[in-house]
Order: sequence, then C-alpha cells, then structure tokens
Amino acid sequence: MRQWLPIALLAFALAGCQTLDEWSPFANGSDARASTTGEPANLKFVPSNEPLKTGLENFERGDYGLAERHFRDAVEKNPRDTPAWIGLAASYDRLGRYEFADRAYDIAIGLTGETTEILNNQGYSYMLRGNLKAARAKLMKAYKNAPNNPTVLNNIKLLNLSQKMRRRES
Repeated sequence: MRQWLPIALLAFALAGCQTLDEWSPFANGSDARASTTGEPANLKFVPSNEPLKTGLENFERGDYGLAERHFRDAVEKNPRDTPAWIGLAASYDRLGRYEFADRAYDIAIGLTGETTEILNNQGYSYMLRGNLKAARAKLMKAYKNAPNNPTVLNNIKLLNLSQKMRRRES
C-alpha cells in the first residue's frame, strides 16, 4: 500500500490516502508465477516513489521550492505519475507560478480526467490568483462529483468568505 495526498495538498490540513495498486509489479494482470525459465512472468519495472514521498514531506512543511524540485524529479522519472503531477501543480501554485501549475494540472487531467481532487485544486488555485468566478466554477464542478467531500466543502466555505470580504471592501 502506498500513501499519497491526492489533491488535498492545497486544502487546509485535510489529507487523503489511497491504495495505488497500479504501481504494484503484479498489476495489470501480471502475476508472480514462474515462467518456464524459472523467472517471474510478466513483471514490469516500477519506479521508486522516493521523490514523490520527499515532495509530499516538503510540501507539508511549507517548503514549496524543495517540494517542486522533488515532484519535478518524480514526473521526469515517471511521466504517468498523476499524484506527482498534482503535487507539482500545487507547489507551483504556492510559488505563484500559475502558468506552470496550469500545465501540470492539464497533464494530470490528460492522465485521469477531471477528477474531484484536480477540480478542487484548480478551484483553490484560482482563489490564490484572486479569480473567484473561475474558482467557483471549478469548485462547483468538484462538488457535483462529490457533494460530501470535506476538502471541497471546506474550499467552498473559504471561497464564500473571500467573496464576503471583497464585498465589504467595495
């Protein structure tokens, strides 16, 4: 079992974990049965998840520059590592490098589609940029996918507070 923080990287202290069995060497129909040569059949190379783990640790500590470096290393080693792309995007958001964040989110969407977690993170990204209209659109799409997701609900509350603050300032 491999722990990862799906998209809650941008939310307020709400973490998630998921079993990523597809990274198992026996995934996709492979098994450990020996072939006629005595070697395990159908094994595939599984890249180390150390850069992803280190990226998550640095992100959680608030060291977004180091997190970005480790997530970038993870996606260079395994371009299909969706959690690493999401972590990279979240790190770019926290560094204010929104164009890079958008590219990383686009790649993650290309790998998995518009998941609730990615939509949530994009909504949070738009909040960081001050684009509350785009943030609401993304967060409402995430809410429709998962109306009881605590991270999405938390970010919608945060968005509502941001909009109230803007009205008071006007």
